Amino acid sequence: MALPTSARQSALDKELNLPPPFAQIRLRELGDAFAHATSIAAENGAGTLVYVGRFDLAEFAVVLEPEEPLAQARRGFHACMAALTDALIAHAEPETHVVIGWPDSILVNGGLVGGGRMTWPKDCAETQVPDWLVFGAMIRTATLVDVEPGLNPHITNLAEEGFGEFTPDRLMESFARNLMVGLDAWQESGFNAVAKNYLERLPRESGLRRSIDDNGDLLIQRMARPEIERLPFLSQLAKPSWLDPASKAPRL
Repeated sequence: MALPTSARQSALDKELNLPPPFAQIRLRELGDAFAHATSIAAENGAGTLVYVGRFDLAEFAVVLEPEEPLAQARRGFHACMAALTDALIAHAEPETHVVIGWPDSILVNGGLVGGGRMTWPKDCAETQVPDWLVFGAMIRTATLVDVEPGLNPHITNLAEEGFGEFTPDRLMESFARNLMVGLDAWQESGFNAVAKNYLERLPRESGLRRSIDDNGDLLIQRMARPEIERLPFLSQLAKPSWLDPASKAPRL
């Protein structure tokens, strides 16, 4: 049952319940969270979370301030993707299959719901510590397009996959809490703690070992093969696989 217009607006006007040190900025429905966060990252600093108030899409971006050179700092993307996936898994129905499609898309029961992307200061060298990073995400929670459910099994949304009353606000709140846990683990135990969580969210395959290199590349070693396969990370970030550049939303 749809909420009355007044109730929908009231829900959009409510602030997110975020843990410290997050500070939130809400944009109206036509806003661009990723672009806005990027434009204010240097001024507002770490923990700034920009989001768009809408019901059919969880669209948000968060500012990070790394302590490592850019080549290694971009692995913050893996921490954010793991946090986003964990937020979905925590609120999914039993037996719901939530995975990361290397390196940036998120699929639920085999259907694309969205993904993440990242940017950084363009004048920052790979060996320099960037002043900021911005991670942005979009997750399709429902669809406003008149499409018969299940018509395209490769595209879906959370409502079709049994997430019920799990709203964009709840997803963003859960993401923030999971990200704090992941970043704390990184600080205390090193990046391997983050890598382990991220790798566990990739589709399961037998007969291989996977790891994440210092520059974010995915390394794959298959049984009975001495050579290591390398899947590049940086080139994939340049063009998000899940994003439709025309609609600026997850692909349909």
